Amino acid sequence: MTSAPLSERRRRQEDAHVMADGLTYVDLIWIEKRVQRWIRFGRVASEQIVNPRRGTVAFAPGDVFAFVRWASNDFGTVVSRIDVLRAVRRGEACSTVGFVRPGGESLLRIYGWPKVERVLRAIDAIEALGIDPADVAPDHWRHIHNRLTAGAVPHAYTRERHAAWLKRQRIAP
Repeated sequence: MTSAPLSERRRRQEDAHVMADGLTYVDLIWIEKRVQRWIRFGRVASEQIVNPRRGTVAFAPGDVFAFVRWASNDFGTVVSRIDVLRAVRRGEACSTVGFVRPGGESLLRIYGWPKVERVLRAIDAIEALGIDPADVAPDHWRHIHNRLTAGAVPHAYTRERHAAWLKRQRIAP
């Protein structure tokens, strides 16, 4: 009988830890001009820096965050993607997303640099209103996903929509 390789055993231990504390973990990396995985917004509950290029951040259940992935090779960009996810509670159903453990509720999933850039501009516009994108109504992220997937222009998020979302949260959380 052979034992599992050290890396596999370490991953199992990490996965057991993930299940125990209920946080959602995201593995980040930054290799200049090759691979970049970063958080665009979200409230980080904890952070572990492995080295200057690698780290892991965690989000509490219910928190919303944006995870951006980009990679290139000698011929140009090969991956350009953004996901807006809600960290799930223990036992809650979730979508699997690469480098996110255990996964999350997918609010937006966009591929291709032109569309990813439009999402990043939408995030910038929300921040320009003085609103934290992590507090935006989840339906707005779904709206942006659906409109961009259909090739349409998404509607802008407004202070009025945000106020309505906050009121809705107070009466039916």
